[in-house]
Amino acid sequence: MVMNPLFFTDGYKTSHHRQYPEGTTKVYSNFTPRSNSYAPKGCKKIISFGQQMVLKQIHNIFQENFFSKPKDVVCGEMKRELSLYLGMDYDVSHFEALHDLGYLPIKVQSIKEGTLVPMRVPVLTIYNTKPEFFWVTNYLETMLTNILWKPITSATIAYQYYNILKKYQLLTDKDNNGAVDFQGHDFSMRGMSSIDSAMLSGLGHVTSFLGTDTLPVIIGAREYYNEEGFVVGSVNATEHSVMCAGSKEGELATFKRLMEIYPEGILSIVSDTWDLWKVITEILPTLKEEIINRKGKIIIRPDSGNPVDIICGFDKPVALYRDPISAKRFNASEEEAKGVIELLWDIFGGTINEQGYKVLDPHIGAIYGDSITIERAEQICERLKTKGFASTNVVLGIGSYTYQMNSRDTFGFAMKATYVEINGVGQNIFKDPVTDDGIKKSAVGLLKVIKDDNGDLHLLDSVTPNEINEGELIPIYVDGVFFNKTSLSEIREVIKENRKINED
Repeated sequence: MVMNPLFFTDGYKTSHHRQYPEGTTKVYSNFTPRSNSYAPKGCKKIISFGQQMVLKQIHNIFQENFFSKPKDVVCGEMKRELSLYLGMDYDVSHFEALHDLGYLPIKVQSIKEGTLVPMRVPVLTIYNTKPEFFWVTNYLETMLTNILWKPITSATIAYQYYNILKKYQLLTDKDNNGAVDFQGHDFSMRGMSSIDSAMLSGLGHVTSFLGTDTLPVIIGAREYYNEEGFVVGSVNATEHSVMCAGSKEGELATFKRLMEIYPEGILSIVSDTWDLWKVITEILPTLKEEIINRKGKIIIRPDSGNPVDIICGFDKPVALYRDPISAKRFNASEEEAKGVIELLWDIFGGTINEQGYKVLDPHIGAIYGDSITIERAEQICERLKTKGFASTNVVLGIGSYTYQMNSRDTFGFAMKATYVEINGVGQNIFKDPVTDDGIKKSAVGLLKVIKDDNGDLHLLDSVTPNEINEGELIPIYVDGVFFNKTSLSEIREVIKENRKINED
């Protein structure tokens, strides 16, 4: 929604410019992940990501909907609405002065995007560059926090998914190095709270993966990260409406028609509109020769039921999978006991790689795109490995259950002031509530982040004004100008290097 960006804050911040001590000329704050208590399994550090994008969004909205608008219009609007809101004659002279200045008088320093950052180490610091605009620093807190926590959170979760899939690829299909880049595919857009949210989260996903169905990430990568050429990819794929339109009785004919439309390349066909097991055991054998001779891969896509059981079958001794009597004992058909991957192997076969794991014929594969979690992804990979199959036989569609069911508290993000200057004197400040368990305790004073010999980041607080210009926090935005710009490709390379270091 297009509106005056001075509204993009919490209501109580509109009076804070009068509440700081007389003579305040600087407010210095930081944006920090404080805790991973509510984070998915294995997410011990966060991925620094989104700062350039968020600052560009903030910069653009102020340029387009505040500084470029008539002062009497935008400031008059604030006077009218805030006077009603607060029940007083609201003075907008500080807003008028900002408009006269013509830019946001702030300096933002950031950890390089793509870097792994431990809990309680800031990814960003911000302070005002002109003394009369000390109030701007924390006026921007709400807007900055609102936009930034999401891409960082999703990038961090994607990083953990990638780590799991890579671990099992190395264990079961070590020579298939490019498989993992496309093995986690983003299906989350429809479950997001807005198109902007889908783009922010989706860009986080593609810091680790190359596959997504969230198209806005392409525009986001070009707009905010100056990305050219290939950004992300996907394949031709059906949905249930396509299969339903072909009718239940005509499902075989639908498969045939789709293969005629797409005689080459990867084609994903949703296969559980009615009976997944019938599709695999009746339709696919009928089409076996056409599939084997086709120039490409047919992907079978179930998306209903427990994904671990559907893909892998039941977690029982292998001997039971081929015993119909044992299958009935577990209230399942023989097909359900085997699972999708083993059934496809029975029909199409494949190869056994040097590590001794079964890899499906390259003309057939599977994707599961519903209810995937980090825990289930690991269970799927482990069960496939136990059954003697390479984990790369399946692609996982990662949806809104993973990326939307999070909040700012997933990693405890908060932006807090830790230093002020009053009447020319610097003063270290901090927050440490006696009723808290220590999570809300803030850093103290001016901050510096350093990297040790192992590549790990550490926070030094209460440093000198000169020291904040050293270390890992580098300037990315000063008085309306961007510095040290990065691209999505560069961020991906930083993440790859982080992953290599941690593997070693």
